[in-house]
Amino acid sequence: MTFFLQLVVTGLAQGMVYALIAIGFVIILKCSEVFNIAQGHFVLIGGYLGYTFLVPFGLPIWAALGMAIATAIIMGLLIERLILRPLLGESVLAVIMATIALATILGGLATLLWGAEYKAYHGLLPTITLKVGEISIPSESLIGLIVSIAVVAILMFFFRYTKIGLAMRATAEDLQVVQSCGIRATTVYAVSWVIACVVGVIGGILLAGVSGANMDLAHIGLKAFAVVLLGGVNSIGGAIVAGIILGMLENVAAGYLDPLLPGGGLAQVFPFLVMIIVLIFRPYGLFGLVGIKRI
Repeated sequence: MTFFLQLVVTGLAQGMVYALIAIGFVIILKCSEVFNIAQGHFVLIGGYLGYTFLVPFGLPIWAALGMAIATAIIMGLLIERLILRPLLGESVLAVIMATIALATILGGLATLLWGAEYKAYHGLLPTITLKVGEISIPSESLIGLIVSIAVVAILMFFFRYTKIGLAMRATAEDLQVVQSCGIRATTVYAVSWVIACVVGVIGGILLAGVSGANMDLAHIGLKAFAVVLLGGVNSIGGAIVAGIILGMLENVAAGYLDPLLPGGGLAQVFPFLVMIIVLIFRPYGLFGLVGIKRI
C-alpha cells in the first residue's frame, strides 16, 4: 500500500506539471480555435533555458526562472507578431500548419544552440524534503508541485479578476461582440501566446529538473494534448483535473505494469490508451461542452 501511495503522490506532482502545460493548449484553442502543435517545443526550449541560466550563467534559481520567463514573454510576442498575426483571417488549417512549422524551427534551434545533448541540473535546484508517514516526496517533484499550483492559481486569478483576462474569456465566447466593445483581438491573441510560452517554459524547467533537458521533452506536448482532450478542449479546470488523473495513472502504470513487460515502456503510452477509451464513450472529454447543432 505504501508503494502505491508513493506512486500516486509523485504522479500527482507530475500531473500538475502536465496540467500547467496543457493550459497553454487550452488558452490558444479557446482564443483562436487552433491546436498549437508547437506547445511541446516550448517545453523543450524551457528545459534548455533552465540549464543555460543555471549552469553556464551560474544564476540563482529565482533569477534563472525570472530570465526564462522573460525570454518566454519575448518569444511569445515575436511568434504572435511575426508568424500568427499575418495569418489573421486565414483558415484554421493554415494556422495549424504554421504551428507545425514553428515546432520544426524550435526543434532545429535547440539542436543548433545546445547540440540536442542531454543536460542535467538536478543538484542546483533547492532541496525540500517532505515525508508523511512512510511516504516521501522527492525534492524535484515537490518543487514541481508547488510551482505548478502557484502558477495555476495566478492564472485563475488573472482570468477571473483582470481586464485582459476577462477580455480573453469574452473573446473565447464571441469575437465579434468583443470587437464591438472596443477590445483589440490582436492584443488578446498576443497575451494568449505569451501565456502559452510562459507555462510551456516553466513546465520544461520543472520536468528537466527531474529528468534533465533533452530533445524528448518536446514529446511532453503530446501528453499535454492528451490531457486537453481528456479534460475537454475548452475547459481549463478540466485540463487541471485530467492532468492530475493522467499523471497518477502513468506513474502507477510505470510502477506495476512496466515490470511485467519485457523492456517496459507501457507507462509512456498508458495516458493515450486512457484518452482513447474515454473519448470513445465521451467524445467531448470529461468536462467539455457538448455541441448541439440544429438542422
